[in-house]
Amino acid sequence: MPGLKHEKLCLPPVAGVDEAGRGPLAGPVVAAAVILPAKGVPRGLDDSKKLSATERARLFGRLQDCATIGLGIVEPEEIDRLNIYWATMKAMTLAVEALEVDPGHVLVDGNRLPRWTYPATALVGGDGISASIAAASIVAKQTRDRMMIELAEAHPEYHWHSNKGYGCPRHLAALRDHGPTPIHRRSFAPVARACAQFGLLL
Repeated sequence: MPGLKHEKLCLPPVAGVDEAGRGPLAGPVVAAAVILPAKGVPRGLDDSKKLSATERARLFGRLQDCATIGLGIVEPEEIDRLNIYWATMKAMTLAVEALEVDPGHVLVDGNRLPRWTYPATALVGGDGISASIAAASIVAKQTRDRMMIELAEAHPEYHWHSNKGYGCPRHLAALRDHGPTPIHRRSFAPVARACAQFGLLL
């Protein structure tokens, strides 16, 4: 389980940063920055992908009550303009900038850091070893999932309420049958093919 070993090596306050939504064909990429409280860290923090939806929602609520949280959201149009890598780096930067306090150090899931001035460390598999990064993974995924469920109401044929914009068979079939929406990422190959099929500009 993720712990606080890495946080204790850094100048406080320490913010953990992670993102959700690099791979989907539709919707934004969302990053979260989380500074955990000195006392009362919620039990059960883990990589969001390892948690059930119920447990993720419970921990998300606990984190909203006790942690300092910043969110960064980059929408599909900007993802297409920047590319998904740089859009993710921007979302992470926006998340840290949205915190109420400047972090003494930032721990980032992965092997790359945004171009920023914050003291920071990249941790491969960070959401599985750092409690603050695990918390950020939960907040980012829960926030993005809720956004996609809301967007699904306007575009029910794509089944975003269940696939959250990822390229599962039902989503791909709907893309071929109905064409892309403004929420789709036109720089992603399956969406680009659908644009060509329907005579839409990229």
